Amino acid sequence: MSPRHGDVAMTDALRAQVEAWIADDPDPATRAELTELLAALPASAAELADRFSTALQFGTAGLRGPLRAGPNGMNRAVVARAAAGLARYLDTAAIDGPVVIGFDARYGSRRFAHDTAEIVAGTGRTALIMPRELPTPTLAYATRELAAAAGVMVTASHNPPSDNGYKVYLGGPAGRNAQIVPPADADISEFIAQVDAVTALPRSMHYDVLSDEVYQRFVQAAADVAAPDSPRAIRVAATALHGVGGQALHDAFTLAGFAAPIVVAHQQRPNPEFGGIPFPNPEEPGVLDDLLALAIDERADLAIANDPDADRCALAAPMRGGWRQLSGDELGVLLADHLMRRGARGTYASTIVSSSMLGALCTRRGVPYAATLTGFKWIVRADDRTGQPLCFGYEEAIGYAVDPASVNDKDGISAAVLSAELAAGLKAAGSSIQQRLDELYAEVGYHHTTQVSMRVRDLSIITDVMRRLRAAPPSALGQWPVEVEDLLGQTDALIIRGDGVRVVIRPSGTEPKLKAYLEVVVPPGGTSVARTEELARAQMSALRTEVTALIS
Repeated sequence: MSPRHGDVAMTDALRAQVEAWIADDPDPATRAELTELLAALPASAAELADRFSTALQFGTAGLRGPLRAGPNGMNRAVVARAAAGLARYLDTAAIDGPVVIGFDARYGSRRFAHDTAEIVAGTGRTALIMPRELPTPTLAYATRELAAAAGVMVTASHNPPSDNGYKVYLGGPAGRNAQIVPPADADISEFIAQVDAVTALPRSMHYDVLSDEVYQRFVQAAADVAAPDSPRAIRVAATALHGVGGQALHDAFTLAGFAAPIVVAHQQRPNPEFGGIPFPNPEEPGVLDDLLALAIDERADLAIANDPDADRCALAAPMRGGWRQLSGDELGVLLADHLMRRGARGTYASTIVSSSMLGALCTRRGVPYAATLTGFKWIVRADDRTGQPLCFGYEEAIGYAVDPASVNDKDGISAAVLSAELAAGLKAAGSSIQQRLDELYAEVGYHHTTQVSMRVRDLSIITDVMRRLRAAPPSALGQWPVEVEDLLGQTDALIIRGDGVRVVIRPSGTEPKLKAYLEVVVPPGGTSVARTEELARAQMSALRTEVTALIS
């Protein structure tokens, strides 16, 4: 069957657009990729339309997407435009200082980093590139340590192996050496859109490759989060999940005086295929099975996993009923409590999708607290609400800032060191992580959290669900009368609250998912811990059923 007239017109328009892109693409591999797709027209029209109907959007999370040719993918042409747009933004905003660039071990990361350095240097600004594949928090640390105008980290964090990304930090008092926030993201995006031709961008090979010294200072700062006189007798199993955090975790532990972790050997070295793990995310079911098996075999006290770029930290330990992974909320409250008991002063913060337990703990103890919008770009600005410097911040997605004066972002290495100190101290006192959690529940109530998520292929489904909920917000969730707060003026989220129950519904910022964050709270007193936990889990089961129906 011959194509209809409209299909021919679309194909001709696509061909012209693709040919123009090929002529401006600096990478022979992606030029060949598009040339093959052109040759397959009209059968490849849908694939080309997907790549060219829109551009990969630059936002507060920078860029993140599949490695493929065309404007709607991560490739050298898209990265070159992003680097040029960032450089022009820094020049226009008169932000002085170098741009420091880091990269992980994913496919394309090193090349994207060097492209960025060449383009930044081509504008006459100093470009500094990390000496090797290093964790994201090393780049965040270097942005502050080197008084950079901006930092760029080439990583897709815990996304699938087929993805890559481009994260931007801004230096100085306005940027706070943290991830960008509006309006900087929109301003950079505008400058990216103004780049006419990648091949016309001036490049320079006169950029500097940093020595290993900045890395050594980073791991020393991570080691220093452990108090000098605290216990160190702890046996830890660990995994780098085929990412770039293995050496940093080893170095920070030994510098802090802990024994080197026992590691999952086949997951220790960087591997862009991630050993066949489709989602190299410690939160995904089954991802930590090898770590837990090692911890049990080695009679470890604690098991620690970093995600592939090591900005997040997962913890597992012997708990009631056996070994299990702690939730991000459980570890967040434990680390906050540990710092409070050490006398650490300042603002404690978590996000609106995290448990309300930290806020309850801070209220009870008279400690400054702020609940922020989702993301560390907001957590590290929590002091704007309290007037006190940030001391600790966490988000339920296993991200923790335990030393924001060094890394003003989540840092899985320093969080791991502090977790080891916490566990060692409890062990020395004849206690345990489970026992300390139970004591905290007795203090502020049993807070039980979980998630419901809906993964989609068509993002319009998420838009439709959010529109429906706003048009007809629920007045009850099963047994709970509720009220709904719409945060649309600040972020695309709804908060549903009732007596002892809270649900936050929002689209994911990094994946094609609609997420619902569920929490039930059983007040302290009156029953045993086991009975309280049983009651909370029964309530959560009922709430989960209601919310699943609500967002489906």
